[in-house]
Amino acid sequence: MVHFPQEPIYADVLRLVRLEGDISDLEIEGEVPADMDGAFYRVHPDPQFAPRKPGDQFFNGDGMVTMFRVKDGRISLKQRYARTDKWKLENAAGRALFGSYRNPRTDDPSVEGQFRGTANTNVLVFNGDLLAMKEDSPCLVMDKASLETDGYTDWDGELDLRTFGAHPKIDMETGNLCNIAYASKGDLSRDATYFEIDRDGHVVRKAEFEVPYYTMLHDFCIAGDYIVIPVSPYNSDPSVLEQDRPHFYYDRSLPTYLGVMRRDSDGSDMRWFKHDVGICSCHVMNAFAEGTKVHLDTPVSKIGSLPFFPDKDGAPFDPELAMTELSRITVDLASNEDVVESVTKLGEAPGEFPRIDDRMAGKPYHHGWMITYDLDKPYNGPPGPFAGVINTLTHFNLETGKEESWWCGPDGSIQEPCFIPRSKDSPEGDGWLVALVDDHVRNYSDLCIFDATDVAKGPVARAKLPIRLRQGLHGNWAAADMLDAA
Repeated sequence: MVHFPQEPIYADVLRLVRLEGDISDLEIEGEVPADMDGAFYRVHPDPQFAPRKPGDQFFNGDGMVTMFRVKDGRISLKQRYARTDKWKLENAAGRALFGSYRNPRTDDPSVEGQFRGTANTNVLVFNGDLLAMKEDSPCLVMDKASLETDGYTDWDGELDLRTFGAHPKIDMETGNLCNIAYASKGDLSRDATYFEIDRDGHVVRKAEFEVPYYTMLHDFCIAGDYIVIPVSPYNSDPSVLEQDRPHFYYDRSLPTYLGVMRRDSDGSDMRWFKHDVGICSCHVMNAFAEGTKVHLDTPVSKIGSLPFFPDKDGAPFDPELAMTELSRITVDLASNEDVVESVTKLGEAPGEFPRIDDRMAGKPYHHGWMITYDLDKPYNGPPGPFAGVINTLTHFNLETGKEESWWCGPDGSIQEPCFIPRSKDSPEGDGWLVALVDDHVRNYSDLCIFDATDVAKGPVARAKLPIRLRQGLHGNWAAADMLDAA
């Protein structure tokens, strides 16, 4: 008998799906743009088996990858587990063998030394393959059409790292995949690596450096010739692993840093710009250089924004201080002091999961999108994580300062959006957004398509799923020519 703990991460709006399958032609409400041709890939954590013990993290579920193929006004769905080494070993055993999130001490002895990754954080088509990623493990390769798993890759021995960041950026000028990895040399280690992989799958740049303290380097950005890495005061120590507590805690005594380094360096020029106020940043919208100044646009909060990672000092979670607001962090490379020059609020609507027109990665840009919180709106669904809060999709025009939003209604919430350009050479922002809209009352999800610069008018089309997909983390669009490439 299968018994999952009676905990919020398995109930109500986070009830498990655990379903693989195909639907060749989804029911459509409205009209799918006729010239939209490609696939939207996304992933969510979905445990194959009940955990070894109660109290685990949402982020420890096995990766379930969904592909929505859009062509000729029709949308099909394919969903498969990312068959990691962990998934295969547990599937053969018929039970969970790996223990708590990022704590190998809680594993069954039979899997000691095995990769613990779940490939549940992001998916991206690159170099002809679908990459499924989680930052605590190597990169998993899947077939972009069948979603069958090939296995972990070390890029033909050119990337000898045991971790691979889950938020790579594509430099549209070179086609290189740019990424970071951290804690590759051991649990709680301060080592980090920046690397670039070219279109042919070769590692063409690699630089090592150390972070000021062990932390969750969940996201970063390129900014022209530079990389920009926010360091937020999430920390851990050996006692956490020994006592099997949540892997990260928020430490109010630690400062925030912004790391800036040239992309073509060996790591020795990394500068850590300090900000005494311990603001937190989990995801970045974009970054760019302007003369000697480098700007990072990111949602920030005054304290840790993740309630499942507790305060080190035991302070209760404060949702008001934890609210994230789109802000610009600026540093000056010409300064003799390694301090943050300014933190400027960019938008009024608080929110998370920022996205841009990815063709503008690392460049000055005008358009950004986030799912945002409208706390004045009613909510009819059950309580719980991700419930009744992330209920609005907002377009930020950073050139005019104008914000436009669409509220999904009182019965659900919105998952991370993804921008789709109308064509390869269309102007920035000219295209569509796709996002899953979840109905927590009727227990269904719709894949919704929006005009990217007119989200306020609501979806132009809805692909109506016969189930509700679990809260996802991240995903990306692949145009038709990327699907056809070998």
